[in-house]
Order: sequence, then C-alpha cells, then structure tokens
Amino acid sequence: MVRRVLNLEGAAVLGAILYIYFFRIDGSWVLFVGLILAPDIGLAAYAAGNNRVGSILYNAFHTYILPVSIIVSGIAAGSEVVVEIGLISAAHISMDRTLGYGLKYVAGPKPTHLQNV
Repeated sequence: MVRRVLNLEGAAVLGAILYIYFFRIDGSWVLFVGLILAPDIGLAAYAAGNNRVGSILYNAFHTYILPVSIIVSGIAAGSEVVVEIGLISAAHISMDRTLGYGLKYVAGPKPTHLQNV
C-alpha cells in the first residue's frame, strides 16, 4: 500500500512538472527528449562492475536536491534553459518513482529503497 502511494506521488509530481515545462514555460521538446535519460549515467559504473561508484553516482542524480538547486540557480540567473534542465532532471526522477525505481544500494542496481517500503 505504501509503495503504491509513493508511485502515485511520483506520477503527481511528474504531471505537475510536465505541465509547467510544456504549458507554462513552453520548454524545448528537443532539450527534453535529449536529456530525459541523462540522469541514468550513473548506471555506467554498474555496467563496468563497480557497484559502490554506481550507487553513489546513481543516487546523486536521483534525488531532488540537484534539480531543485539547478532550478533555483536558473531562476536567480534569469536563465530559462537552466530552469528547463532542472525540470527535466526532476521529471526523470519522478518518472522513475512512478515506475517503482528508487535509490540504489551498493549491493547492485536491482535492490532499491522502494522495495523496503
């Protein structure tokens, strides 16, 4: 039950981000498509056999701390493209949470924090 609520929460956040990105700030489709999977770069370390580095990189790119920081920086600098990049990053995280993917453990890419809820 709790996991389902967390999945729905991810879907709600994703919906809000997509609305803001495409209908409020008229974000670039090309930028969105080009960057939506970029946060998964941390998986490369897993593929190379380094679970510790893989979990650190993956988790660094899959918490809302980074995208919120990027969005705030973009607003402060008056840079629309920086705000768009932050929103895309947050959309990726929300998409993952909707699909049930969570933060990774050193044990490998399969076990996530959402499996323990």
